[in-house]
Amino acid sequence: MAGQAMALLAAALVVLPGQGAAHARFARLMAHAAVERSRFPWPGKRKPQPGEVGLAARWDLLAACLRAGMPVPAAIDAIIEELVGPEADALRAASVLLALGADAAEAWAPARDCPGTAELARSARRTARSGSALAQAAEEIAAQSRASLADRAEEKAQRAGVLIAGPLALCFLPAFLCLGVVPVVLGLAGRLTV
Repeated sequence: MAGQAMALLAAALVVLPGQGAAHARFARLMAHAAVERSRFPWPGKRKPQPGEVGLAARWDLLAACLRAGMPVPAAIDAIIEELVGPEADALRAASVLLALGADAAEAWAPARDCPGTAELARSARRTARSGSALAQAAEEIAAQSRASLADRAEEKAQRAGVLIAGPLALCFLPAFLCLGVVPVVLGLAGRLTV
């Protein structure tokens, strides 16, 4: 009931002419309310925050929604439905502001301040007039994120290989000395003393 009243009030402010300042204040209020609702949800089990892989998947989903013709606020709402954390808060605020008709710079400001969504927000501001351009930008961000994850995983694997080689060398070196070098040296020493 309260949500319907807020939606009707928002629609009235958008439709009324000459209410620019009131519209901007209400948009900021709605964005703040969305963030606060996500910070203090109803009691229950909270979903885990997605990592970088989860965010890359969200950006791919956003691109798919936009390519399917969904408006940007609806696409954002679709990808953050079960998302929690600072990224979700920033995207919820941007979605509310976009739905209320805020310009791109103002609407994407909360997402620009969050490290997990800053790159998407910068791309969204550049491509504010076209959802397909934002879809391409979201796909590129997802691909870059996956590539950096793969690079980091490969780096960790190489570092682990180097760290494993040290203890293995310490284990095999005594055996090599005892079974390989010592008999040869003793055999040569025995021949030299005779």
